[in-house]
This record gives sequence, structure tokens and C-alpha cells, in this order.
Amino acid sequence: MLRVAVLGAGRIGQIHAANVAASPKADLVVVADPVEAAAVSTAQRLNSEFSTDPYTVIGRSDIDAVIIGTPTDTHVPLTLAALAAGKAVLCEKPLDLDQNKANAAITEIEKTGRPFMLAFNRRFDPSASEMKRAIEAGEVGDVRQVVITSRDPSPPPADYVRRSGGIFRDMLIHDFDMARWLLGEDPTEVYAIGSCLVDARIADLNDFDTTMVVMRAPSGKQCHINTCRHASYGHDQRIEVFGSKGMLQNGHVRPHTVNRFTEQATGSQAPLLHFFLERYKQAYELELEAFLETLQSGREMPVTADDGRKALALAEAALRSVKTRSGVAME
Repeated sequence: MLRVAVLGAGRIGQIHAANVAASPKADLVVVADPVEAAAVSTAQRLNSEFSTDPYTVIGRSDIDAVIIGTPTDTHVPLTLAALAAGKAVLCEKPLDLDQNKANAAITEIEKTGRPFMLAFNRRFDPSASEMKRAIEAGEVGDVRQVVITSRDPSPPPADYVRRSGGIFRDMLIHDFDMARWLLGEDPTEVYAIGSCLVDARIADLNDFDTTMVVMRAPSGKQCHINTCRHASYGHDQRIEVFGSKGMLQNGHVRPHTVNRFTEQATGSQAPLLHFFLERYKQAYELELEAFLETLQSGREMPVTADDGRKALALAEAALRSVKTRSGVAME
């Protein structure tokens, strides 16, 4: 049993803590959050200890691994402290909003030689992992295009947008990682456009709520990512991979698969799952499973700090493209 501490008792921290508590391979020892009420509530619900000091928790000898689900600006210091203390780390994305700070942190992470995994949970979604398996098995031949649609049910609060780093670093960071993973290459050209069509407050914060990104890889493979902060019908998550031998699609996830045929409508289905917490519930569980299994086996982590660096670089390039209204070549 791996002894695990979860740092952060907010929305993401609670997901990680619950998954650790439910895992037969791990023991949730402590939940830490500077907000005592949050730490206490989560710890009591999951029958673990609580703390308001994450650094004290990191130094404990009865902790083997640390999961970091705290605000982004704390990811680097907490990660480096945990690795220095000899702990394995699973850290939420992104490592940092600043590319230079992230690069410097990655250098330090790699120097430690300790196990580190960045939490790009969508790679572990069963539909996404099946797509990757099918691509590698040659089922669609040579990949020509990857099309990713990612639309949220509603825009986040203005305060969240203000500290998020912007839509390209926040929302699209997952999509940039999926693009790299499914293409099997790092894009070398990025062109992006952004608009504010949903919430004027987002424009006031110099951000966008509706975007399109087109990328080209060295082989000529193409990827198109379209996103919006609002979809009236729920959490719209779809991927299409088109190749020389066919096409792969993963569609919407719904509470059930019953189709209704009535006088009012034909083929009527249940609404989409409302938010990413529901849509990617299994992905979060399988992400933890992969982290724990990798620790036990000693293999290389399935998602590395370098994966995070490259996704962030694509986000920076997309933002630069919007500002300059031109394509950006990746360095």
C-alpha cells in the first residue's frame, strides 16, 4: 500500500482524495489545505488526517507519494519540495503559467531523478486511450487530420478567468496535449484566432471565450482545435482522427444510451453530462491507477514534465498568433 498525501481540498483535490481513498493500492494518509474547513471536511468524509500546512505534510516520513491539486502558482514550489523530500509526485496541470519558470522547474525535476507525473487526465479516458491504441495498430492507416472539439457548458467566474492564465493556457492545455499525443508528433506551425462571443467580462480581462487553432506537424499532418466557453447543450467533448484507411470518432458521453421515439421527437437522447467532473470521472480514476502502478513497477511515468512543457509552448504560440494575426513557427 502506497501512503499518499493529497495537497489541496478544492474541486480537483477532492476528486484525487476520493480516488486515493477508494483505491486498493493506496492509503490516503492526510489531506492538506490552508483553508482548515476544506481540509477538515474532506478528511472527515474520507476518514483521513487533515493539515493546514502542506510543507509539514511533505516532510512526514509516513508519506510515499504526494498528489498536488493546489492553485497553479503553488505547483512548482510544492513539487520541488516534495521531490527533494524523496516523495513521488502527481501534479495537476499546468506546472506553471510562465514558460520560463516551467522550463526551469523541469530542469530541477529531472535532476532529482524522482518519479514525477503531470496530470493530463484525458489521456486516460477510455475512449481516448482506445483511439491511441487503434492509431498505433494502424487501423486508420497514416493519420492525416485530428479534429478536437472542446466546449464548456458555461463560462467560469471572472475571478477564475483573471488568475487562469487565459483560455489557451487553461482550457486548451488539455487539447494541445491530446493533439501531440494523437498526432504522434510535435506541431511546428500554429495559427490561432480568438473572439469574445459569450461573456463581455472575459474581453475586459483581455481573454477570449471562443477560439480556433490550426496546427501542422513536420510530416504535414494537421490538427484543428475548436473551443468555446459555452455550449447550451452541455459539456461538448469530441475527437475525430482521419487517416488513409478510415476514421475514428469518439462522441458524447451521456448518463444512459436510451433513444426515445415519440410524437414530439425521434431519436431523442439524454442530455450530455454537464461538466468535466462528470465527463472525465473515469479518466481521473484511471490516471491515479496508472500513477500507482507505475510507482510499483518502476517504469517511466506515462506523462512527463516535458509533456507539460510542450503543451504550454503550444499555448504560448497560439496566444502569440492571435495577437499578431499570423502563423507562429515553433522553435
